[in-house]
This record gives sequence, structure tokens and C-alpha cells, in this order.
Amino acid sequence: MTRVKRGNVARKRRNKVLKLAKGFRGSHSTLFRTANQQVMKALRSAYRDRKKKKRDFRRLWITRINAASRQHGLSYSQLIGNLKKAEIQLNRKMLAQLAVLDPATFGKVAELASQQKG
Repeated sequence: MTRVKRGNVARKRRNKVLKLAKGFRGSHSTLFRTANQQVMKALRSAYRDRKKKKRDFRRLWITRINAASRQHGLSYSQLIGNLKKAEIQLNRKMLAQLAVLDPATFGKVAELASQQKG
């Protein structure tokens, strides 16, 4: 059987990992073994945090809506419940944008929701 040295393939694989490790500090960006570990860890974190980002933004929007709705005498759950009863279909992202950028319009939406109470 002939000898296989894998020189080209192995070098390409190592260079691919080292390229992904650019910008890491110290030997994490220069030594293959440590760079490989850090790249694998970074890719795991990136995958996990792409999912987490969606949860984090939803939490932020809910916090902002809650703060703005309490200024109009409603809790977050009352506001969302009354908006659903009134068939006003604004998602949380848009409600949060209104609360931050256009409080007057958010006040009108909250007023519509509070009228739905009765």
C-alpha cells in the first residue's frame, strides 16, 4: 500500500481553523490546538446565542410595553388582553417601538385598550 502524507489537506484544515480564530487573544489565534478549541467554543456560543437573541429582544419589548402601559393605568397583561379583545393586531416589537418613539400614539392605543375593559 502506498504512503499517504495528507500534507496539503491537513494544512488547509489547520489554516481554515486559524482563519476563523483571527482576532482571538494570545495563543488562541496562533497555535492550532488552542485555536481549534476556542473556535469550536465560539461556534457553539454563536449558535446558542442566535436563539437566545430572539428571547432577549422579546423580554426587552415586554419590559418597555409594561413600563409605558403602566403610565396609562394598565398592566402589561391587561393591555395585551384588551388589545386582543379589541382585535388590534400589533405585535410586541411594534408596540415597544411606539412606546419609545411615539408615546402619544401609544397612549391612543392604550386608551382603545382601556375602553375595551367594559
